[in-house]
Amino acid sequence: MNGHSAGYVKSERHGHSMTIEFFHPQGNSLPGNLLWELASQIHDAGLDVEIRVVLLCSAGERAFCAGASFDELSKIKNAQEGEDFFNGFAHVLNSMRKCPKFIVARIQGKCVGGGVGLAAAADYAIALTGAEIRLSELALGIGPFVIGAALERKIGSSFFSQLAIDTASWRTAEWAKSRGLYSEVHATKELMDESVSRLLHHLSHSNPEAMKEMKKMFWEGTSHWDHLLVERAKISGKLVAGAFAQGVISKSR
Repeated sequence: MNGHSAGYVKSERHGHSMTIEFFHPQGNSLPGNLLWELASQIHDAGLDVEIRVVLLCSAGERAFCAGASFDELSKIKNAQEGEDFFNGFAHVLNSMRKCPKFIVARIQGKCVGGGVGLAAAADYAIALTGAEIRLSELALGIGPFVIGAALERKIGSSFFSQLAIDTASWRTAEWAKSRGLYSEVHATKELMDESVSRLLHHLSHSNPEAMKEMKKMFWEGTSHWDHLLVERAKISGKLVAGAFAQGVISKSR
């Protein structure tokens, strides 16, 4: 567990399942230290022979994840610092991709930017009706370069480009489900959590070798992400350090 006062990532074992929860007081946004801790705990869960399924969730009720931390983005002084920050998102997505266990995401609230990327990188996402999504990157003077690979894989290039271009519009949870981003959408928290528990129980009692091979099959053709996401982090890093993006970010805080 990361004890940083501004947020945390913690893991809890429940039989053959591992729950990884993150929290940040600013809408569960993700500063660099939480990104690297999240990637580390996903990696560790993947190595644990007793774990068969991972639940990724966030604390609170209103937002699943607000994406990148504005406070941290506003302090970036050059392209290298920007690249280092966005490499955190690259590391999280690659850890989710490489984890040999299915990752189930519990989406209890809105997803913005990188939060949408987390939902896309999960193997199965169970959401609440109010879990709307939006990509805000272009409005900040950057773009969804790192998370774009996960979104394009999950919902296709057409729907991904719609999200990336129209940064002002929220898409509903039903929109996300109909495009394949969410696997299920539930009207109440109780129904959502009941479905999460049911699936975790089922996967906890399933053949771990079969699930490992299935995950490899589902993610076939993505091995180039090790290089691709790093290159895209460079693009984001250069843009976020520029005068345009820093001007927008400073006004948005």
